[in-house]
Amino acid sequence: MATLVLAGSRGPDDPVARLKGVSHKAMAPIAGVPMLVRVVRALTAAPSVGTIHIAIERPELVEQHPELGLLLAGGRLALLPAEGSPSRTVSAALETLGTPMFVTTADHALLRPEWVEHFLAHLPRDADVCVALARDNVVQSAVPDTKRTWLRFADGAFSGCNMFAFRTPASLAVAQTWRQVEAQRKHPLRMIRLLGPVSILRFLLGRLTVTAALARLGRITGARAAMVEMPFGLAAVDVDKAADIELAERLLSA
Repeated sequence: MATLVLAGSRGPDDPVARLKGVSHKAMAPIAGVPMLVRVVRALTAAPSVGTIHIAIERPELVEQHPELGLLLAGGRLALLPAEGSPSRTVSAALETLGTPMFVTTADHALLRPEWVEHFLAHLPRDADVCVALARDNVVQSAVPDTKRTWLRFADGAFSGCNMFAFRTPASLAVAQTWRQVEAQRKHPLRMIRLLGPVSILRFLLGRLTVTAALARLGRITGARAAMVEMPFGLAAVDVDKAADIELAERLLSA
C-alpha cells in the first residue's frame, strides 16, 4: 500500500522542535535518532507497506540525511510537498497517489512494523476510511504515567494511534472534513459538535458510542468510516511536548 508520512513543520513555536533546536519537529532526535528516521525504519520493515512518501517543506532534510538519502536514491522513499496542514497534505496526496493509501505521522517515534501490519490486516472490508484507536485501559497498562487526549464514548474512552487508511476514492471526502476537525483535535466536544445536535446530546448523556459517531461521520461525508481497535498501548504515544520526549527516550532506552 502506498504510504504517506506527515513530516511538515509546525512553525517556530513547536515545543519539540524548539527544545531540540531543529526547524522541523520530524527531525528532532529521540535517543539520538531523528523521529522521521525511526518511523521510516519501522515502515520499511512492514511487508504491507509500499513506496513511502514523505511530505515535507524542505526536501533537502531528507536528501542530505545519510540513511534517508540512500533510501530515496533507491526508490524506497519519495518526496511530496507539505501543504500547510495535515488535512490539506493528505487531500493533495490522495489526488496525486490515489487509493488505497496508508497515513502516519513523523512524530510517531515508537512506531513498530507489527502495529502497522496489525492495523492493515484488520481493516474492515466495507469501510472507505479507517482510523486506529486504543482504549484507555490498554494505553494506561502499557504506560501508566502518560497523559493522552481521550475521546470518551459510551463504549469506552479511546486515544488515537496516528494511523489511518484511505481505502477508496470516497475517502477523499473524509480528508476534506478533516480540515474542520483538525483545529479541534484537543477539544473532543467541539469535534463531536460536527456530528449534529442529536449526537451532541447523546455524547453529553454518555450514550454515544464510537461506532455511532463513525456512522454519523459516514452519513455526513458519504464515505463509510470505521475503526481498528489496537491492542498495543504504546501505539497511542506520540511526541508532542517535553514530557513526551522524556517518555519516548525512556521507553526506547529500556
